[in-house]
Amino acid sequence: MTAKIGVLNISDRASAGVYEDTPGQACVALLRAWLATPFDLDYKVIPDERATIESELLRQADEAGCCLIVTTGGTGPAPRDVTPEATASVCERLLPGFGELMRAASLRVVPTAILSRQTAGTRGRTLIVNLPGRPKAIRENLEAVFPAIPYCIDLIGGPRLETREPMKAFRPGQG
Repeated sequence: MTAKIGVLNISDRASAGVYEDTPGQACVALLRAWLATPFDLDYKVIPDERATIESELLRQADEAGCCLIVTTGGTGPAPRDVTPEATASVCERLLPGFGELMRAASLRVVPTAILSRQTAGTRGRTLIVNLPGRPKAIRENLEAVFPAIPYCIDLIGGPRLETREPMKAFRPGQG
């Protein structure tokens, strides 16, 4: 069975065609580089609208059966940045360690990382991870948390995801 992964770029301007969807594409490129396990991609670009974000997260998790959904954008303090609220509303369990580690990784690069509100959580057999909206920050953040993602998906009953070098998944008991 092939794994299914959702990538959701949340951006008013990209969804309106004002600028190119580079954040979502950067995220897909990293997933393709790091995952050895074949996966089908469920990809969308949507505006910063809480109801739309919630609806799309529910569709990708419950209907499409994505084991992992990665969002890009909408995690700052601006009034239209509502991705964390939408994520929290659809998740059954929040995993605050993801946000803590992503902010710590970003703080090594920029002092404004404290403004970021990335989070993560689970819904059934789906892990949802919020990332920032800039390709460089997406890489820094996803690189920090990705070693734990395959094991988290194991724990919630999703498909086994294997990684390729240089990304190495961590699973307890495996050297």
